[in-house]
Amino acid sequence: MSLPVRTLRMSESASREMEKNLWNDRYVPGWMNTNEHTDAVSIRYRGGHTRGYPKRSYEVVRKGQAFHYNAEFDDPSMIRNALSFALFPMIGVPAPRTKHVLLYRNNEPLGLYLEIEGVERLFFRRRNIGASSLFYAVNNRADFNIYVPESSRLKPSLLSGYEYRFGAVGEKTRLTSFIRGFHQRKETQARTFLQSRLDVDNYLRWLAGAVLTGNYDGFEQNYAIYRSRKTGRFRIIPWDYEGTWGRNCYGRLVDSDLVSITGYNHLTRKLLDMQIFRKQYKTILQKALNGPFTEGRLMPIVERMLNQVAPYIREDGTRRWSYGEFLGEASVIRRYIQERRAILNAEIQRL
Repeated sequence: MSLPVRTLRMSESASREMEKNLWNDRYVPGWMNTNEHTDAVSIRYRGGHTRGYPKRSYEVVRKGQAFHYNAEFDDPSMIRNALSFALFPMIGVPAPRTKHVLLYRNNEPLGLYLEIEGVERLFFRRRNIGASSLFYAVNNRADFNIYVPESSRLKPSLLSGYEYRFGAVGEKTRLTSFIRGFHQRKETQARTFLQSRLDVDNYLRWLAGAVLTGNYDGFEQNYAIYRSRKTGRFRIIPWDYEGTWGRNCYGRLVDSDLVSITGYNHLTRKLLDMQIFRKQYKTILQKALNGPFTEGRLMPIVERMLNQVAPYIREDGTRRWSYGEFLGEASVIRRYIQERRAILNAEIQRL
C-alpha cells in the first residue's frame, strides 16, 4: 500500500524568505497539493535544535488547521511519535492523529515524513471537546513552579514557559492563578483546590503515558494545557514524543529506567504527596500495565508501522540512520517494553 503524497509549492522569493527566517516562526505563503486538491497555505520551518539539520521539519497551516511535517531525523524507526500518540487514547488521553506521508517541495522529493495533527481549535471540534483556552508548554519554565528553574528567583511571569494560543483575556489570569494557588495551599485545602481546578484523572493518565513511554522531556514542556468549557478544569494533551521507547530526543539509546515512575514537575510532586491521588495514579498505571502497555497489544502496532515505512526508508538517502539500524528498531522497542514493564511493576509496589 502506497503512502499519501503531500506537495508543497512556493515561489523562489518565499523559499529565500524561509531560509532567511530559519530560526524564527514567520510563515511564508504557498500552496499544498493533497489528494488531488490544491489549497493556499502558510508554511514555516518548525522544531528546536532540529532546524539546524539537513532534513528539516515544517508546519503548514491549511484551511485554518495546522499540520506538522516531522522529518523525525533523530529517530531511526520514524514511528516513536506515532506509536506514543497511538498509546495515549488507549489510556484515555486525547492525542494528535498521525500519518506517514511522502513530502515534495516544488517537485523535489524530500522523502518520508510524519504528518501530525496540530493541537488547536479544530483538534477539539473533531473530538467534540469544548475548550475555553489553550496554551503550549514550549520550554522548561512550564514546570508548574513559581521559581525560575534551578534558582531561588521568582519567575517574572508564571506563563513564561507557555505560548498562549486562544481564549478570552481572563484565561491567562486563570492559568496563573492556578499555578500560584496550589503552591499557596497545603494538605486538605490544596486537595480541594486541585480537585476544583484540575481534571486530576486526565492529568494522572497523561503522567502515566509520559512515564510508560519514557519521555524525559515531556514533564516540564512538550505538552498542551487547555481549560474544559464543560467543567472549567485544566486538562493536558501530549506533544512531541520522538525521544521515547528506549531512545532520547537525539536518537541515542538510553536505559529503560531513565524516567522515574513519578515523573517530575512541581504539580506532579504536589499531587503525589497526597495519598488519595497517589492511589489513583497507581490504579491507572496498573491498568495500563495489565492492558495496553504489553507486548501483545503494542508489538503488532509497531510491526505494522515499521512494515508500512520500510520500503521508503530503504530508498531515502536523506536520513541520518542507515537502513540496517532501522531493521533493528523492532527489537529495541520490544526490549524497552519488556524492561519498562519489569521496572514499573517493581516500582509500583513502593509507590
